[in-house]
Amino acid sequence: MSASTVVNLRSIEAPLRAVDISQLDFTNCPVRDLISRIGGKWSILLLEALAQRPYRFGELRRMVPDISQRMLTQTLRDLQRDGYVGREVFPTKPPSVEYRMTDLGRSLYVPLAPLLNWAEANHEAVRAARVRFDQSQD
Repeated sequence: MSASTVVNLRSIEAPLRAVDISQLDFTNCPVRDLISRIGGKWSILLLEALAQRPYRFGELRRMVPDISQRMLTQTLRDLQRDGYVGREVFPTKPPSVEYRMTDLGRSLYVPLAPLLNWAEANHEAVRAARVRFDQSQD
């Protein structure tokens, strides 16, 4: 797509959330709490992969070569802690571990997939907007 391509979302009727922001408890905000975890640099990539099929640790590491082993372990552990990803250990020598998306993870992926599609469709337009903004600041 070209830098000027923008997906027309005006034809999509977006459901409005009836939330009075002034009444929110920001110390216990469910949106911030959940989005902060899935909005991490690696979480969405791993959720995208696991939405396709289960993977072993080494396969995930090869799919995302610029993630460190430590960060992959921590991100998978965080996704597992939140209930999006399940971990199964197989009694082999040495033990092998497989990660798969849980039902909760799949329910998260339903609204996440359109956002990922939007990001891919509009990436160049956003990058072009950044360049225009940065040039106007000089």
